[in-house]
Amino acid sequence: MNQPKPSPSSTATITKNSTFLESKSHYEILDGLRGVAALVVVAFHCFEAYADGNRFNQILNHGYLAVDFFFLLSGFVVAYAYDDRWGKMSQWDFYKRRLIRLQPMVIMGSIIGAILFYFQGGEMFGIINQTPVWKMLLVMVVGFTLIPILPSMDIRGWQEMHPLNGPAWSLFFEYIANILYALFIRKFSKKALAVFVFLSACLLIHYTVMGPKGDVIGGWSVDTTQLNIGFTRLLYPFFAGVLLSRIGKLIHIKNAFWICSLLIVTILCFPRIGDENHLWMNGLYESFCIIILFPVIVSMGAGGSIKNRYSSNLCKFFGDISYPLYITHYPLIYLYTAWVVDNKVPVSYGIPMGLLLIIVSIAVAYGCLKLYDEPVREWLKKRFLIRTVKA
Repeated sequence: MNQPKPSPSSTATITKNSTFLESKSHYEILDGLRGVAALVVVAFHCFEAYADGNRFNQILNHGYLAVDFFFLLSGFVVAYAYDDRWGKMSQWDFYKRRLIRLQPMVIMGSIIGAILFYFQGGEMFGIINQTPVWKMLLVMVVGFTLIPILPSMDIRGWQEMHPLNGPAWSLFFEYIANILYALFIRKFSKKALAVFVFLSACLLIHYTVMGPKGDVIGGWSVDTTQLNIGFTRLLYPFFAGVLLSRIGKLIHIKNAFWICSLLIVTILCFPRIGDENHLWMNGLYESFCIIILFPVIVSMGAGGSIKNRYSSNLCKFFGDISYPLYITHYPLIYLYTAWVVDNKVPVSYGIPMGLLLIIVSIAVAYGCLKLYDEPVREWLKKRFLIRTVKA
C-alpha cells in the first residue's frame, strides 16, 4: 500500500535565523602559527618543572609570551570575522557564537583536570591528598563556567583561579576581551581605537620596564596584583589585533609560514635578558616583542600564502589542534611536574618523558577535537544558530 504524501503544511524547511552567518575563509598561516605557539607552550611547561620556581632558571624562558601572542591573534581574527557583521547580528548572537567556539573545550579541560587530580598528590601538591571529592567536583563544575575560584577555595596550593586546569585563566580574560569588544570597542573609530591601543601599550611598558619583576608572568589568580597583570597582558595585544585587522596593511613575503614560525620559536625560547639588578632589560625585550614583533608576525602571516600541499596540511593540522592542545595539556603537566619534583628527576632523565608527554598531549588534543569538540560544536550550531520552521 502506498503511504500518503505529507501535506505542504507539514513539510519542514530549514531557514537560517539571524545568528547564522556564512563562515569566512581562514588565514591558513595564522592557524598554523597558533599551533606552533601552542607546541612551544607545552614544551615550556615541561621544562618549567626544572626551574624550581625561579623565573631566572627557565630553560625555554619566554614561552609564556605565547599567551600574549594568542591574545593578539584572537583580536585580529575576531575583528576580521565580525567587524562587518554587526548589522546582521545582535550582541547575544555574537556571544553565542563565541561560546559555541570556545566553551566545549573549557568543559573538557576541567573534566580532564578532575580525572587526573588525585594522581598528582605528593610532596609537590600536598594539599591534594587532603581535598575531599565533593570539593574537587565543585571546583570542576565551577570550572565549566570559567567563573574564577577564590584563593580560599584553592585545592592545589598554587592559588590559581582554575586549579584543575591552570591555563583556563587566559580564556577568562579572552571572554572579557570579547565582551569589551561587543559592548564598546567595536564602535570605536580607527583613531579612537589607535589612542586606546597606544595607552594600553604605555601601560604594558610601564609594568614590564618599571615593574617589580621585569616580565609579564602572571594573571592566573584572583587578587589585585594578578588581576592587574592579567588586564595589562590582555588590553594591548587583543585590541592591537583588532586595530591591525581594521588597518589591513599586510606584509607579503615568500615562505611566510616558515619564516614566521622561526620568529615565534626564537622569541618564545630566547633566554632571559639581564639579572636581578637589571630587570628593566628583560621588560624592554618583552615589551618590544609584544608591541612590535608580534603584530609584524601576524601581518606577515595574514599577508602570506601557501603554495604547496604539505605546508597547507601542516597549517590546518596545527590550527585544528592548537586550542584543544592549549586547553587540555596542563593536567598532564601537573602530573609531570609532581613526578619531577617529588623524585628529584634530572633534566637529562626527564627529557624523554617530556617528549612522551608532548606526544600524548597532541594525541589527547586530537582525540578531543574529533570525538568531542567538533561534534558538540556542530550540534550546538544546529541547535542555536539554525532553526527549523514549517512552511
